[in-house]
Amino acid sequence: MPSITPETTLGDLVTEDPARTRILESFGLDYCCGGNRPLAAAAAAEGVSLAEVIAALESGPASSPPEWSSMDIPGLAGHIESTHHAFAWSEYPRMTALIDKVAGVHGANHPELARVRQDFAELREDVEPHLRREEIDLFPVFGDLDPEMDVAVKDRLILQVEAMIAEHDRAGELLADLREITGGFTPPEDACASYTAMLAGLEEIETDLHMHVHKENNVLFPRVIAVLDD
Repeated sequence: MPSITPETTLGDLVTEDPARTRILESFGLDYCCGGNRPLAAAAAAEGVSLAEVIAALESGPASSPPEWSSMDIPGLAGHIESTHHAFAWSEYPRMTALIDKVAGVHGANHPELARVRQDFAELREDVEPHLRREEIDLFPVFGDLDPEMDVAVKDRLILQVEAMIAEHDRAGELLADLREITGGFTPPEDACASYTAMLAGLEEIETDLHMHVHKENNVLFPRVIAVLDD
């Protein structure tokens, strides 16, 4: 595995070893939407010690690069759809129902649940059309990428990919707000089993979406653009 330097990007760190996500998150370093930043720049922006971050990364448990990191473009797109898209289509409706239930029971004592409900509704409104566009308009053409494609077609695809990357930012903001509202997804003292399950589910969604965005922003889409720009 390559050595960690101040110029190693956050995205490369996670692609080499996904176990590093927990370490980066503990320092407040955004590896998904901000995955193209060098480690030194990211640490400086967050006001954390670069030396401490590198020491934590080097002392953490090492694992082999994941299978998806070496997949070709169509394979990686298929992996993302069958893993992260499938999770979202299954989990988001369940979570909406659970949030509605918890807010109905605990809303009087926990007014912050109104914001949880609103933020999650906005997250679905942002993410679900995005998934459909990828599944219908974008991923199917990834098997036919060719540097010799018509220039207008290549330019249109690059614009579509860049739009997908930009759209990820709003989802990241909503996830950060949900984490803040819920005190890091920590159950309050009066939480019932459903309340606790809701918070655990939201944290699972955060974890999945962070990795989903990382795979697209820092691995899949740069590879697509590299082919189209060749």
